[in-house]
Amino acid sequence: MRRREFIAGLGGAAAWPLVARAQQASRVARIAFLGTGSSPDTRVLIDAFQQGLRQLGYIEGQNIVIEYREAHGNIEQLANFATELARIGVDLIVVPNTPVARAARQATTTIPIVAAAMGNPVADGLVSSLARPGGNVTGLTFLGPELTSKRLQLLKDALPKLSRVAALWHRDAYGARTMSEMLETTEVAAQALRLQYQPVGVRGPAELDSAFFAMIHQDAEAVLIFPSPMFYVERRRIADLALRYRLPSMFIDREFVQVGGFIAYGASLTDLFRRSATYVDKILKGAKPADLPVEQPTEFDLAINLKTAKALGLEISPQLLARADEVIE
Repeated sequence: MRRREFIAGLGGAAAWPLVARAQQASRVARIAFLGTGSSPDTRVLIDAFQQGLRQLGYIEGQNIVIEYREAHGNIEQLANFATELARIGVDLIVVPNTPVARAARQATTTIPIVAAAMGNPVADGLVSSLARPGGNVTGLTFLGPELTSKRLQLLKDALPKLSRVAALWHRDAYGARTMSEMLETTEVAAQALRLQYQPVGVRGPAELDSAFFAMIHQDAEAVLIFPSPMFYVERRRIADLALRYRLPSMFIDREFVQVGGFIAYGASLTDLFRRSATYVDKILKGAKPADLPVEQPTEFDLAINLKTAKALGLEISPQLLARADEVIE
């Protein structure tokens, strides 16, 4: 059961003249949602975004129109969609993650872009700083590199006898600087915990099976899953592979645990997507993305799947279970 909620705030909106408010009320905003996956894989996140809009008074077909584009993992198609949306002149583009934000920004430097879950937007060159983004991109970050060492510590807490850990990472998930930071941070944390650490990189879903096979041949005893939009889309398959190869798995979000992953720690992605609607609201009311600080999460969820733990023959300490925000039995 979940006991904490994501807590964050953007502050109140600026006051507007009555005439401007009347114009806003009568105008139907046209925005776009550009995604990498397909609806079944990302439906829960899109639903959270839509819920956030409704809470702010936006009703699709009444005072807002949303153009949906899904690239189904095709990066070339993603760039084409971004160019199309820039050409038809939507008021704003909402994107789920860093790779899509980069494609959208390459297509336009004038249309505002709201990213729901960026890894390290400064290192990836999307914003000048978190406090003052400075361009046409803003949104929220799930603190990609910052939490890798914490996840490794929690994995060690769950498996006190752990000595060898693999890290599954997606080579093209984020920019080179962000990926390097995540790898280096994890290596330092592994050394501090006296763990032998072996990163295993993949470039796409086709390499997942061979990656897990490689982990077993390297005598890995558990696997840390790095952040990646592709991994989110493939979360059920990755959880199944980890269970098939009997590798306890640490993920970034409880939704991985809900489909069979062992343990997860991080900000709630659904909450991030719900809060992204707040940015849409502010920008449609006249705020500039350059002036809207990138929001960072302040609360993080620890989720544990006891059914998966039992299947792996693991006993979870009462102390760790007491710290969990969600336990799946």
